[in-house]
Amino acid sequence: MADFFATGLGTFVLILAQVLAMVAFVMISLLFLVYGDRKIWAAVQMRRGPNVVGAFGLLQSVADALKYVVKEVVVPAGADRAVFILAPMISFVLAMIAWAVIPFSDNWVIANLNVAVLYIFAVSSLEVYGVIMGGWASNSKYPFLGSLRSAAQMISYEVSLGLIIIGIIISTGSLNFVDIVHAQDGAYGFFSWYWLPHLPMVALFFISALAETNRPPFDLPEAESELVAGYQVEYSSTPFLLFMAGEYIAIFLMCALMSLMFFGGWLSPIPGLPDGALWMVGKMAFFFFLFAMVKAIVPRYRYDQLMRIGWKVFLPMSLAWVVIVAFFAHYGWFGGAYARWTVGG
Repeated sequence: MADFFATGLGTFVLILAQVLAMVAFVMISLLFLVYGDRKIWAAVQMRRGPNVVGAFGLLQSVADALKYVVKEVVVPAGADRAVFILAPMISFVLAMIAWAVIPFSDNWVIANLNVAVLYIFAVSSLEVYGVIMGGWASNSKYPFLGSLRSAAQMISYEVSLGLIIIGIIISTGSLNFVDIVHAQDGAYGFFSWYWLPHLPMVALFFISALAETNRPPFDLPEAESELVAGYQVEYSSTPFLLFMAGEYIAIFLMCALMSLMFFGGWLSPIPGLPDGALWMVGKMAFFFFLFAMVKAIVPRYRYDQLMRIGWKVFLPMSLAWVVIVAFFAHYGWFGGAYARWTVGG
């Protein structure tokens, strides 16, 4: 068997199995993310939420997915049919392929790239094309306006996200997510992680992730004055399902990035307890819980407020933080907390 996996065909089979395992994990997680999102929102509003299909309503997401799959795909008469169908596929596929470089432990990663951070940014920056294509191909002004708002929002907050991650890269000296996690592996467990030295940026990253994924309170593709669902308003059935799945997968990806860059990834928070993928999944679930709570309790922003915060507050703060971290790392202040490559991580 070892000889077979050393061949070209064996390598292909192994990579295919890894890809299928990752797709299965993400898609199964998606069902429970939607269920958990609805349950948390219902609990905040003191109602039951999904509770009919399956035990405790656990199969409600499966029923909803089947409903979307079997419904008729309606394409507006004046729409560009090819682009209209291609847009949700692009959004879904790009959201999925970003998971290729997300590690769940030292060896649980499909592609352990040395430039994994750049790969994530390359893929996430392309996701805006699915939104713009969906709004434009609908041949309706309201979806197009929604796609323009969403595109401007995503681009604006990608700048802040990139600068925040540059601070992590400066501290680690690597673009590899495994190296970033290893740099946080210290004798103090939870207090050795990057959340402490980079504490001001944790909140900025979380808020920027909300805006990047069009998540409440920044769900501004849907304008209150238009009473439509933004760039998705002309979509139904499976294409709408692909848009929604891509959005939730992107949210879960942001939870994974927060876990890897600030909270130790698969590292145990308590020294002596074994590390493992379960820690990584648990941290991702916790951050998604925070996403759901923000959706339930934070009032919606106006679009001008969103853009003002992104360009006039978050951008200067994240840029200043890059300079501060570079200064701290260069001089090795705070016991080398900002220059982990000099102390062995």
